[in-house]
Amino acid sequence: QVQLVESGGGLVQAGGSLRLSCAASGSWNVMGWYRQAPGKQREFVAGIDSGISVDSTNYADSVKGRFAISRDNTKNTVYLQMNSLKPEDTAAYSCYAVTVNRVYWGQGTQVTVSS
Repeated sequence: QVQLVESGGGLVQAGGSLRLSCAASGSWNVMGWYRQAPGKQREFVAGIDSGISVDSTNYADSVKGRFAISRDNTKNTVYLQMNSLKPEDTAAYSCYAVTVNRVYWGQGTQVTVSS
């Protein structure tokens, strides 16, 4: 069992920044975020490996150069630094954790970028 507590969403103006946090209980292999905007399918945003067997990150093309995912192993927490936010980044962001058994999801947090 993995529990995920997600925070950091909010309302910002275009060009602003937000930092999402996802604190996990238990062990995981990969963590990251998906997002879903109204009228669109859920899309991958970013992911990061635990560093136990693989130590890498990956990003959707739409956020490369603007978003950065990182982890704090002592807190078992993953962060998503979002810079240069655009109105099209507006979505419900959901943290996920992948284990050998299943995928776990956080409660989600809303990010709204005003123009």
